[in-house]
Amino acid sequence: MKKRELSISYLEYKGTDELPEADRHLVSEAVTAAAGAYAPYSHFMVGAAILLDDGTVVRGANVENAAFPSGSCAEKTALSYTVANFHDKKVMAIAIVALTGGELTANPVPPCGNCRQMLIEEEQRLGNPIRVILTGKSGITVLENCQSLMPLSFTRTNLLK
Repeated sequence: MKKRELSISYLEYKGTDELPEADRHLVSEAVTAAAGAYAPYSHFMVGAAILLDDGTVVRGANVENAAFPSGSCAEKTALSYTVANFHDKKVMAIAIVALTGGELTANPVPPCGNCRQMLIEEEQRLGNPIRVILTGKSGITVLENCQSLMPLSFTRTNLLK
């Protein structure tokens, strides 16, 4: 038997003023996306903004539905639009925010497991890391890649014989 350890590293910022300009802009785009979310049941409005390698920003917001499993997450919405419309572009970064009562949540909100899986798949499909910027009132967490969100993730290599 071998004991192994996994660890991740990430950056913490106190506020958006500490971020590089491009990241500040991406967070702002995520806030704009969140403000347009359709969340009449939870009132938890999530926005995601994806930065492509050509500078294009794609926004997505969560969309709830009375049949709860039928909704869509902000990250999934933005990523699906990106793949459908910009499949030849590389995703460089994604900013994710959540609003309640029209304000950022106290803490940064990470993506759900399904969205983590989708982001990791896109990272592998494109062969490049996707930076993840999670923003809340208390601060900002930046991970250098999506794999850091779910270190023991299921990937295409698990499907090999």
